[in-house]
Amino acid sequence: MSASRVAAWVIGVAMCGAWLASAAGVTRQARAPRLASRGADVVQFDALAADVQAQAGRLRARLAAAPAPRPVERNPFSFSARPVPPRLADKRHPSPVALTPPVETREPVLELIGIAENTRPEGLVRTAMITGGHDELMMVTAGQRILGRYDVVLVGADAVELKDVQTGGKRRLILR
Repeated sequence: MSASRVAAWVIGVAMCGAWLASAAGVTRQARAPRLASRGADVVQFDALAADVQAQAGRLRARLAAAPAPRPVERNPFSFSARPVPPRLADKRHPSPVALTPPVETREPVLELIGIAENTRPEGLVRTAMITGGHDELMMVTAGQRILGRYDVVLVGADAVELKDVQTGGKRRLILR
């Protein structure tokens, strides 16, 4: 073995011995707790708990004095009931005489869709093609009656003149 190797062994053994000697001098006693810091924490927690209790008491007092919720005034899912008008039982009026309104007859929908001309020995005869309400086609000449209501007075080159049998009024249909 060389001298340097022996020196390394001696230094290593010395260091292990020193380490074991230092460990032998240490005892396994628990440290004494610091009472001063623990007492301060307890006091601080007690103060915090007292503050929370005080705030809870104030909240209960405010909730007790709070107004009660109002009943629901509006329901968007239903209609309100209509108010019923008061009855007048004591006042009696004679019932009015029912007047029958005059019967109003609507004029039927008529449309002139065409005019045909035919030359005869008597002269030029025009035939009007008129559509009525329900897809009906009427082919009429002057002097005929249509729908039991109108007499055809005149068939012109672009218009037809009708006379209402009931009222005597005239109606003119123009070719479009």
